[in-house]
Amino acid sequence: MKRLMLLAATALTLAACSDSKPAPGAADAAAPAAVAAPAGQNWVDVVAATPEGGFRMGNPDARVKLVEYASLTCPHCREFHEAAAEVLKTKYVASGNVSYEYRNFVLNGPDFAATVLARCQGETAFFGLLNAFYADQMGWTEPFSRISKADQDALGKMPEDQAVRRMAELGGLADYVKPRGIPRAKFDQCLADPAQAKAINDLRNQAVNEYKLTGTPSFIINGTVQEGTYTWADLEPKLQAALR
Repeated sequence: MKRLMLLAATALTLAACSDSKPAPGAADAAAPAAVAAPAGQNWVDVVAATPEGGFRMGNPDARVKLVEYASLTCPHCREFHEAAAEVLKTKYVASGNVSYEYRNFVLNGPDFAATVLARCQGETAFFGLLNAFYADQMGWTEPFSRISKADQDALGKMPEDQAVRRMAELGGLADYVKPRGIPRAKFDQCLADPAQAKAINDLRNQAVNEYKLTGTPSFIINGTVQEGTYTWADLEPKLQAALR
């Protein structure tokens, strides 16, 4: 990630993601038979980190593999999450026929810091933290817009890892994540971990270079990018078609 993007706290632009209008919904297709989860488990609770760098929920051998590239600061991503998260889990992932993988596509400095914190707890905590960051998006991003010019100038003179941690402090993320299972020692450890930064940068490069993605949210079904698809109303008919 370019340093300018990483440190430009006041350049947090919540509209910096795909601009689209919801499409009319489609009638449900006949659902295929459910695939039994391992004994004593629900597919929704089967979560794993993937070799590609994301976090996957559901049957790893599902016939339909859905990947979302998204940003924690993108309002369209939040709107998709609000509309899709529960029905995607209960209707599709729980059936064992669809797996859902979330891959971070960071857009700015606050997004980078929050993404590190969401990912550093591993697969067990990831989706709960993802839900929290989207539910509270306006609240946790707003303090970043109030970081002073003097503090921004100071951030620009720090080594990158120190600057990210300090920016997160100035934006109030330490207090935000503490009651969500990330005490201050863990906060510092996560934001100082070069492996976390590399994983996030690798995901962004993957999105741009391999899949030619230009905005968030973006979706891939069974390896194919879904062009012009940004909302749950856009995406659900394509999931249903893939299940037929």
